[in-house]
Amino acid sequence: MNNTDLMVKLKKIIEPYVQDQSAFDNLTEETDFINDLKVNSANLVDIVLDVEDTFDIEIDNESMEQMLSVKQALEIIEKKMQA
Repeated sequence: MNNTDLMVKLKKIIEPYVQDQSAFDNLTEETDFINDLKVNSANLVDIVLDVEDTFDIEIDNESMEQMLSVKQALEIIEKKMQA
């Protein structure tokens, strides 16, 4: 699965939790879930759980704490899928 496919799936996962639609419309790898998209910490956990289900991976607590931007999420997903 290439980066574009991962990004499309990730966007579908995070869309229901986004509080700033204009930031979501301009989503890039540099987009921060909390500061840019205004996702709260409880919903961030929901995103992680949805990512685990969608990509059939397990994200440990250390990785979850690092998953604060789109770029970090993509890197963690790729790493876990290769493991």
